[in-house]
Amino acid sequence: MITISAFRWVPDFAHGQVRDLRARWALEEAGLPYRTRLLEQGDQDKPDYRALQPFGQVPVLEDDGFVLFETGAIVLHIGERSEALLPRDPQARARATQWMFAALNSLEPFIINVALIDLFYADQEWARLRRPGAVEFAQRRLTALSNALVDRPYLDGERFTAGDLMMTTVLRILDYTDIVTRDQRLAAYIARCTARPAFKRALNAQIADFKMTA
Repeated sequence: MITISAFRWVPDFAHGQVRDLRARWALEEAGLPYRTRLLEQGDQDKPDYRALQPFGQVPVLEDDGFVLFETGAIVLHIGERSEALLPRDPQARARATQWMFAALNSLEPFIINVALIDLFYADQEWARLRRPGAVEFAQRRLTALSNALVDRPYLDGERFTAGDLMMTTVLRILDYTDIVTRDQRLAAYIARCTARPAFKRALNAQIADFKMTA
């Protein structure tokens, strides 16, 4: 059975945000059973885990001796096993993959920049000065995404793909603000994606692991 590594404990603000959620959601969409390997604090720095994940992050996917890290690679790998995430048509498949990379490269760095300022450096003067510019740049990318979405339910039209999965998890990083959801189109898009039963199962599973060890 597939095993996904996850943290046994994280601060409350990180509940529902840790990136093993992406792997869990993909596995739920694909209908693939999995179990979790819960890491105690410090386990991520031990040699045996660093041998699997050089940067000490989660998740790591393990499947019968096969090991994979980085959520983009993991979701892509799962998608290759399920038409629910990656369409069979080569061009549609390529478009779904393009949106995965767009989420990770064109959106996430700028969204994370704002989140880091807010969550870790908010009391520092440089952060107060930097935040307006960081928000402005993130909003430019969000506006571009909204314009690309137009009136389609999903990024590539009528069907949900791995691109939507990855994009939604990136947009949710700022769910403690209205920076994303003040755009009604993006707010409706997030609501549509997170209403999916597979997302709810993945989120509930992650939260249940935290509660189990509270």
